[in-house]
Amino acid sequence: MPDTTIDLSELTRLLTSLSHQGRAALLPALHAAQDLYGFIPPDAVAEIGKMLAVPVEDIREVVDYYPLFYREPAGKTVIHVCNNPVCANAGAEAVMKRLSQTIEIHRQAGEPVGTLTIEYAPCLGLCEHAPAMIVQGTSVARADSLSYEDLVSGKLRHPRSIVRNEVSILTTNCGKNRVNWLSLYQASGGYKALRKALEMSPEQVIAEVKASGLQGRGGAAYPAALKWEALARMSGQPKYLVCNADEAEPGAFKDRVLLEDEPHMILEGMLIAAYATGASKGYVYVRGEYLFQYNVMLRAVQEAQNAGLLGESILGSGFCFEVEVRRGAGTYLAGEETALLESIEGKRTLPRRRPPYPAEKGLFGKPTLIHNVETLANLPYILRAGAEAYRQTGTPASPGPKLFCLSGDVTMPGLYEVPFGITLRHLLMDLAGGVRGGKRLQAVLIGGAAGAFCTEEQLDLPLTVEDLNAAGLPLGSGVITIFDETRDLRGILLRLGLFLAEESCGICPSCKMGTRRQAEILTRLATGRLASGDLDALEDTSWTAPAESICGLGQTAAVPVLSALKNWPELFSVNG
Repeated sequence: MPDTTIDLSELTRLLTSLSHQGRAALLPALHAAQDLYGFIPPDAVAEIGKMLAVPVEDIREVVDYYPLFYREPAGKTVIHVCNNPVCANAGAEAVMKRLSQTIEIHRQAGEPVGTLTIEYAPCLGLCEHAPAMIVQGTSVARADSLSYEDLVSGKLRHPRSIVRNEVSILTTNCGKNRVNWLSLYQASGGYKALRKALEMSPEQVIAEVKASGLQGRGGAAYPAALKWEALARMSGQPKYLVCNADEAEPGAFKDRVLLEDEPHMILEGMLIAAYATGASKGYVYVRGEYLFQYNVMLRAVQEAQNAGLLGESILGSGFCFEVEVRRGAGTYLAGEETALLESIEGKRTLPRRRPPYPAEKGLFGKPTLIHNVETLANLPYILRAGAEAYRQTGTPASPGPKLFCLSGDVTMPGLYEVPFGITLRHLLMDLAGGVRGGKRLQAVLIGGAAGAFCTEEQLDLPLTVEDLNAAGLPLGSGVITIFDETRDLRGILLRLGLFLAEESCGICPSCKMGTRRQAEILTRLATGRLASGDLDALEDTSWTAPAESICGLGQTAAVPVLSALKNWPELFSVNG
């Protein structure tokens, strides 16, 4: 039966401006409906289907797939408590227990507590503020220090970025508890690089980026200029440029800092890349949990449009480029570049098989360039200072600065901008103050949930793509998580295994079944019930068939466990 209590007039008005996009407007439409009603009611689904010409069953499938959408009424206040390993070690479960008990006490006393929905979240991108939570879209730092009354007061403030830098190229204006809006950005040299690029030919811009040696900062470290050359060779229009700002890797928060502090640096990088490759339309896809950052990017785009830095004939050059900001809805796989394209198109985040690659057939079947936030943020400096100056930082094979997200049992967690090539020891001990509380270091997880563990004996490794690869360690997106001697590594492995099993999309059966099997074994390991044959199963990665998986999750799901087996075989004793 139709839900006659729902007033659809405002939703219909909003959908009218989106209807020309068809299914590609599905996620914005669903966010609009949920903002209006607190959930996505049946009548709203029917109206969206009618306005966008999308079957109702398809819409329901999408709503059920994305964790941040609700088909049933949620509480007036929605609280997400992070339970990734960093937040768990910092007391997230105690926070959840205390919050639940306090609510129940208020209810039993007959006091009004309103309607609340409280859920765990695998990561909120606030790892330097652990234990973290999000309350009705507002990020909360050190949730263990706040009372129930604080959390439901509606007066919470967004936490400031914690930024520390040994070099200051990307983060010069970060960590100052302010957004570097257009006037501030231009006062510090912003958009001068774009003006310089527009005085060059697209081929000259590509050559400059190629000479800089810029590698993608999303994990694969693929040379940026090679992507540009591939897109530039493609004829016809439109060509698309996508900024991947969906960093859902547990332990990652570098993109969040750049989004909330330096939005115009990202836009300037997009404009430079678009001019060089011939792209005419850009999308910034921001992870669903980053509501504050999403709104910052919306305002920055509007500022740029008003100043003639986006739109038709930018700065009188004849170059035209527009940007649309999209918000995700809470899936880890949206960070995989082809899955992200599916989401922009209004579908589930299911990775695509390659070839064809996005440069040939990407968004809406058209040639597409995809870069993450940090990669794009490097471009203004490269064009402004030149490739030679850029190469003065870093190493010959890994040039430039790198952002590292340091969290866990470290004295000074935060975002660190350092030159490629410093050692892990220098980063942890000299810059970050060592292990918190004077405890001994037990393990370092490099690369996030599908990363690898290293020990104190490897602290003198240079932090470069080539040196880490040679040591069997992934650079990934720059996530480094510290665990002291008191931490239960079996429990940490279990949390990582459960996360990967939950986030596997199921396209590759070996990955879906393999990650589940791994999680089952890790559950037995964590509870001291490892069975005969479990160790052999963990060592035999054929059950996840990495070579057959079409995305990084299946290809690397066994990496944390294999590195733990190598470093601490005693953890896996059947009798242990």
